[in-house]
Amino acid sequence: MNVAFLNQPRTLDELDAAVSECRACPRLVAWREAVAAEKRASFRDWTYWGRPVPGFGPADASMLIVGLAPAAHGGNRTGRMFTGDRSGDVLYTALHAVGLANQPTAVRVGDGLALRGTRITAPVHCAPPANKPTTAERDTCRNWLDAELALLLPTVRSVVVLGGFGWQSLLPVLADHGWTIPRPRPKFGHGAHVELAGPTPLHLFGSYHVSQQNTFTGRLTPAMLEDVLRAAGIAAGLL
Repeated sequence: MNVAFLNQPRTLDELDAAVSECRACPRLVAWREAVAAEKRASFRDWTYWGRPVPGFGPADASMLIVGLAPAAHGGNRTGRMFTGDRSGDVLYTALHAVGLANQPTAVRVGDGLALRGTRITAPVHCAPPANKPTTAERDTCRNWLDAELALLLPTVRSVVVLGGFGWQSLLPVLADHGWTIPRPRPKFGHGAHVELAGPTPLHLFGSYHVSQQNTFTGRLTPAMLEDVLRAAGIAAGLL
């Protein structure tokens, strides 16, 4: 871990509270707070969250979704992963379609959204400029992903990684928690699926990220995303 905990979080609630107070990366702190102060014109009446965005989902989740980082006017505005932006619209619509979310929309905290056996997190918890965190920022933020996985270890059975950045970020964390990563390392790709031996059998799935660049061009279609989410839900015993 690159940022030491004063007190190791014992629950996901404690971890989420600690995440939301992190100020370890000066560039990200400056950016997220500047965005929150300047706002987008269409959200001028919002009070932006403007802090690190914790994971979202039940503490006993058997399926984990790992993204990249919060969007400047999505999670950084609303305070919840993939909430309030078009990427989230795509993700939650697909989760609802396969039976892992109770509704297809994610507008704001308190909108009634609930996930079934599924938790969503990211290797970087602050919105980065141009949606591109640095390697150093990823490595500094790694302690949060490490602690989150440790708390989910008793229940997690499948992981869906959205994009190559999350894939490369997650593999060493899984190795540190006792899962055997094959050599050569599994390559990221949409539809990639690897079963890892370790503390428990873990199914690792890859999907293209739900970014507008992928969804608007058709590189990632709703059916493609639903197929991966459904397979991961089945592997986790949720479907």
